[in-house]
Amino acid sequence: MPASGQKQDFFEPWQQYQHPLVRQLAFAVGSPNILCKIPADLDLKHHFDLHDDQVWQQHLQNYHPRLLQLDQNPQKLENFVGQLKSTRLGLRFEMLIWFWLLDDAYHPYTLLGHSIQKIDGPRTLGELDFLLLNQSTHQVEHWEIALKYYLAEADFSLPHWYGLNRSDTLYRKLNHFTQQQFQFQEAAGYSIDQRYCILKGQLYLPTQYHAPLPDWVNLGRRLGSWGYQIPPKEKGFYRLQRHEWIYPNQNVNGDYPHWWTNGLYKSALNGEFYMFRVPVLI
Repeated sequence: MPASGQKQDFFEPWQQYQHPLVRQLAFAVGSPNILCKIPADLDLKHHFDLHDDQVWQQHLQNYHPRLLQLDQNPQKLENFVGQLKSTRLGLRFEMLIWFWLLDDAYHPYTLLGHSIQKIDGPRTLGELDFLLLNQSTHQVEHWEIALKYYLAEADFSLPHWYGLNRSDTLYRKLNHFTQQQFQFQEAAGYSIDQRYCILKGQLYLPTQYHAPLPDWVNLGRRLGSWGYQIPPKEKGFYRLQRHEWIYPNQNVNGDYPHWWTNGLYKSALNGEFYMFRVPVLI
């Protein structure tokens, strides 16, 4: 059963924007988390929450006028993201969220700090991605940001979702959130009231599977598929450039790949995503 069969009615309004960076910004702001709730079998040491899908939809709706402006004149966005010298997608995603948070006329948050280091003498205890004052609730919120791509294996239970580097698993990431990243009670002189994980990206299911999906997989967003086989040419898959992993450009940039390599592919015909993995030779 293909992953795309899970749901067909998706909320994907970022497709209306033309400039590649604006599409990525809209996706960063409006896309749902890859999880709809915290897995019950995660041992929570320090509690944290996930925003509901509707929260991100509302944020994107509020930001739409600004996105239209940026689509016509993207220089400010280009200059901001251009400060990033790293090619890491997670840092690029964080820059996009940071850009949106600085546009405080379009959301209820006041940015109190970004990349706040917590230091105890010679030891660095950790770093907070974002510290915010929510003007609607008058609470101080700590946000941790992550862009992740996980492939399901075995019985789809929490330990069996692997990143492209197999040492990076969904379980390990969530455990790091609750054990380390959300340990702080205050930062920059503010007491922290709420802790939120912003975990976006995409989940991928095997092209053929029989295990039931966990109840924490968010079906309100498009799931991809993954496998070791090259789909037939008539499926229309083309290889995405690295930055397009956040969200693809409006125009197709590549032809059908005759020599496939590890990477993310998208069908120009139906919008399906496919993560191709070269089989490991033993």
